Amino acid sequence: MAGEPLAVLSAAEAARRIREGALTSEELVGACLERIREQEPKVQAWTFLDEEHALAQARAADEARREGHPVSALHGIPVGIKDIIDTGDMPTENGTVLHKGRTPRHDATVVASLRAAGAVIMGKTVTTECAYFTPGKTRNPVNPEHTPGGSSSGSAAAVAAGMVPLALGSQTNGSVIRPAAFCGAYGFKPTHGLISRHGILALSRTLDHVGVFARTLEDLALAAEELAGYDERDPDTRPRARIPFQAIAAEEPPIPPVIAFVKTPMWERAEEETKEAFAELVQALGDRVEEVELFPSAAEAWEWHKTIMEAEMAANLEREWQSGRGKLSKTLRELIERGREIRAVDYQRALSRIPPMQESFEELFTQRYDAILTPAAPGTAPKGLGSTGDPSFCTLWTLAGLPAVSLPLLQGSNGLPLGVQLVGRRHFDARLLRTARWLVARAAAAG
Repeated sequence: MAGEPLAVLSAAEAARRIREGALTSEELVGACLERIREQEPKVQAWTFLDEEHALAQARAADEARREGHPVSALHGIPVGIKDIIDTGDMPTENGTVLHKGRTPRHDATVVASLRAAGAVIMGKTVTTECAYFTPGKTRNPVNPEHTPGGSSSGSAAAVAAGMVPLALGSQTNGSVIRPAAFCGAYGFKPTHGLISRHGILALSRTLDHVGVFARTLEDLALAAEELAGYDERDPDTRPRARIPFQAIAAEEPPIPPVIAFVKTPMWERAEEETKEAFAELVQALGDRVEEVELFPSAAEAWEWHKTIMEAEMAANLEREWQSGRGKLSKTLRELIERGREIRAVDYQRALSRIPPMQESFEELFTQRYDAILTPAAPGTAPKGLGSTGDPSFCTLWTLAGLPAVSLPLLQGSNGLPLGVQLVGRRHFDARLLRTARWLVARAAAAG
């Protein structure tokens, strides 16, 4: 709409206007910077932001367009980057004093992909310490007395506060889905290995995922289409044809989806308000949703995840442990200590449980269901800034490497967002976004 503030335009709409010459990147980035000046004292989403550097990138994008160079999908669109993702022209400090002043020589693959698509790398968003539990300075933009979640706290808050239309995060347990739910943004964690993690702080090869935050499903699809792909430097990616995320996500499903409502063994942790809200949502969806009990072995997944994450994080953070353990938080030190004590046989046993679990989910999807409906978190964002909240409603899907999306469909009695998580079949990420689009429309129609 003509009177809509530029800073809150969706990425897709802003990109369309830039292509058509109705908007310049400099105007858009300038509006986002103004919004950041207004909101940053309250939200504190950024750990590095150079306004002149952002504007210089925008002017270069505008000049390229005026000279007739090809205009890519994200041409001139500002994007926030979680500060565990390497940027060759900005610091990447990984949320720890041990890496203070660290400036990489090269971009991470995802940042290079964004630049190739024409994006303006706006700056670095706050992460928790080494993308684990100890919070950074960021506050929830809906209510600054509440946590924004973690570990991708700055990215979720920046998008939800209207500072940028897109931001990148990462998830090893619940670090995309949970902050998206707490802040009221859309968050997408793709199938494990869909997006390269080269140039990103490695915590767990088995569990690490790159994720995207946006204010619309269309924007998630736009970003995912540019980021997905094979990278020989990430051994979990694989060669495949380009996925037409935008086209598939925008389609109407050929038949109305059937969704499995899964409470998981963590249901007892859900707040009563969450249970009531999901009961109402399930009722509104009518015959398109069925409650499903998971296979018995799924109950052990949280312990398997814990074993794998602690063992792999202890190995990946060995240098930090050896050279600066006294400057790590107590929480992270204790995790590394536990990880260093895990027996190889227990670690290998936990790894061996993943393929059978994935096969069980594959059977669930192929037999009947298009997606799984489940909470994104036990409730709304907890009050206080000493914790990032409980990730347990994300653990199972992260371990299985399934794609998941957080949808800001519900609201708690305290006025904070209450996230809905939709989980899809491995390697069917675009269809998950299509089903999510259907669910959002169906929920809106139901009132």
